[in-house]
Amino acid sequence: MSRFSIQSFRLVGALLLGANCLLCAASARADEAASDEGWIDLFNGENLDGWRANENKDTFSVEDHCIKVAGDRSHLFYVGRVHDANFKNFHWKCEVMTKPNANSGMYFHTKYQSEGWPAAGYEVQVNNSHGDPRKTGGLYAVEDVMNNSPAKDNEWFTQEVIVQDKHVVVKVNGKVTADYTEPAAVERPDGMQGRRLSEGTFALQGHDPGSVVFYRKVAVKPLP
Repeated sequence: MSRFSIQSFRLVGALLLGANCLLCAASARADEAASDEGWIDLFNGENLDGWRANENKDTFSVEDHCIKVAGDRSHLFYVGRVHDANFKNFHWKCEVMTKPNANSGMYFHTKYQSEGWPAAGYEVQVNNSHGDPRKTGGLYAVEDVMNNSPAKDNEWFTQEVIVQDKHVVVKVNGKVTADYTEPAAVERPDGMQGRRLSEGTFALQGHDPGSVVFYRKVAVKPLP
């Protein structure tokens, strides 16, 4: 083979390798874009626009682009423009970090009320070391994660809630922690009659003055 042919061969090989790398990079970017498709941020990282706290409004603040929860009992309801703050089927996720002995929760299918524990909707528990035996990743008092939390204090974890009609799946760091289908004629005990799948908004819980919790990257993907 001539010197010219060898050089040409090497050049063609280099061009093909470069083209293949570009295609792989483009494919990776496409996959990344596809994975982000449909997600809508509910928290802008700067302030609590689109959210409304009920009693004890000072329990919620923004610190380092996170929602900080620290103070007396209060609940922060989403009241923004996305879907008119009314969701039925969806994939909702937050990144969460708890401090030791903290208790909180992520409510869905709920509605704003001026005080007290939310009467409507379900609560997904946030509790890694608080004395309540119901731990992170459970549907509170419906399908609980008891005693051993799948997450740790002082570490960020992702909690996801996927609702499709009467089916709820909860994930912590990608692992399913609750998988529940609501019966057609579900019965609830006194004080929990509103714990039914229907539609509504989201809320974050401020449980007590000793509970310090941070939320960030609060996003929803509406589902058909």
